[in-house]
Amino acid sequence: MQNNNTKDFISNIFKGMAMGAANVIPGVSGGTIALITGIFERLINAIKSFDLTAINLLFKGKIKDLLKHVDFWFLVSVFMGVGIAIISLARLFKFLFEDYPVYIWSFFFGLVLASIYFVGKTVEKWNTSSIVTFIIGSAIAISISVLTPASENSSIIYLFICGIIAICSMIIPGLSGSFVLILMGNYQLVMINAVSELNLKVLLPVAAGAGIGLIGFSHFLSWLLKKYHNQTISMLTGFVLGSLGILWPWKETLTKTFGEKVKTVGYEWFLPETNSEFFIALVFIILGIASIWITESLGSKKAA
Repeated sequence: MQNNNTKDFISNIFKGMAMGAANVIPGVSGGTIALITGIFERLINAIKSFDLTAINLLFKGKIKDLLKHVDFWFLVSVFMGVGIAIISLARLFKFLFEDYPVYIWSFFFGLVLASIYFVGKTVEKWNTSSIVTFIIGSAIAISISVLTPASENSSIIYLFICGIIAICSMIIPGLSGSFVLILMGNYQLVMINAVSELNLKVLLPVAAGAGIGLIGFSHFLSWLLKKYHNQTISMLTGFVLGSLGILWPWKETLTKTFGEKVKTVGYEWFLPETNSEFFIALVFIILGIASIWITESLGSKKAA
């Protein structure tokens, strides 16, 4: 396991904050941020280390060995950052989406667009199997983006299932846990209302499902990365590409009324007019691309 000094700890908090911010946005994946910032595989391996060996070390009272086995301080720093971002940014993003939707969508469109290149270049060899899995990943992400959302459901069992499915989506680059919550009908309930109000009746079942889903799915994903690394990364690249449709800045939200609630059921995309809004949005797209480019450059220098 890698040792964590203060500088790395703080750095990982900021990476976690970037992941948390991404996961609040419907259509943006925290897994993409983890992949770009170079902590994706370490994160998966750390999560999956909560296994029988960890339980054995716990019962034997070997706390120091346990913390090293699970890469404890790395996980603390990342998830501290995620928590800070989700709690602090929920209200901010609600305001931005209501008042400046084109600009914030433009920034994240540029961010994810650039990440396709940087994720894809980590595939060591593009052969037939890598290309096929890339196409499959793209098709899956595109299919998810056009599904019709369900209606809101606040039952404990459904919230638990939401937690499992959303957390699996959150750690897969290109698949947004927030958008999955939209499809399941519970985005407003969980990510906006419950987070803003700290409603534990909603948050606790979701958190329980997320914890179980995270550990179980991380084992599967770690196995895929070890046995089929190129194919797995190429499929993840496809997920990122397929998610771009959700992020397209110029779209009309299609809604449907369920009782007193109005829910998003899809989008109608259109081309922008060449006005001042378009050029400002273009600047935000470039800023999104630049942010990924700078992050990658800093990561490369650190690795060197």
